[in-house]
Amino acid sequence: MKTKFLLLFTAVLLSQTMMAQFHLGIKGGANITKVDGKSFKDQFRYGYHLGGFAEIRMGNKFVLEPEVLFNQYATKLDSNYKAVFDDVFGGKSNIKLNYLSIPIVLNYKLIGSFLSLQAGPQFGILIDQSRTLLQNGGDAFKKGDLSMLAGVLFKIGPMRINGRYAIGLNNISDLPHEGEWKSQGFQVSVGLAL
Repeated sequence: MKTKFLLLFTAVLLSQTMMAQFHLGIKGGANITKVDGKSFKDQFRYGYHLGGFAEIRMGNKFVLEPEVLFNQYATKLDSNYKAVFDDVFGGKSNIKLNYLSIPIVLNYKLIGSFLSLQAGPQFGILIDQSRTLLQNGGDAFKKGDLSMLAGVLFKIGPMRINGRYAIGLNNISDLPHEGEWKSQGFQVSVGLAL
C-alpha cells in the first residue's frame, strides 16, 4: 500500500513538474543576523548573501523555489566571554560565519503573480569561520545548520524582491558545556529571473 501511494505521489509530482514553467535567476542582498547564546551579544549584525535560484511552477497557486546561496552571518562575542574564547577565535570578538546555504521554499501566490508568501527549510554547510586557513576547523561551530524560513516575495516582471525571517532549529555550538547557540535573522534580497 505504501509503495502504491509513493508511486502515485511521484507520478503526480513528475507530471506537474513536466508541465510547469521553469525559470532560473540570480539574487543577492543583506543578512541581519545574530547568534543566540550566553556567549554572544544580544544584537543583530550585518552580513550578505549571493547566489542563484530556480522557480518551478506547480499549478496555479504554488511555485517551488530551490536556491543555492553563499550566506554570511555576523555576530559578536560578549565581552565577558572574550577571554574564555581567546584561543578558539584568535582574540577576535567579531565573528563571521560563512555558509553554503540551500533554501527550498514553497511560494503561495496571494495576489496574482505579484505577491507570494514563502515558507520552507534551509540547509547550511559551514565553509569558513573568520579565521586563517590553519585555524579554520570545526572546534567551535558545527559544520551544519538547519533553519526554517518564512517571508514574502514581490514579483515585478523579471525582478524579484523578497524579505524573509530565518530561525535556526539546531544547536550550532560544537563546544561542550557552553549551552545552545542558535542563529536567527532577516534576509532582504533583490533577484533577477533570466
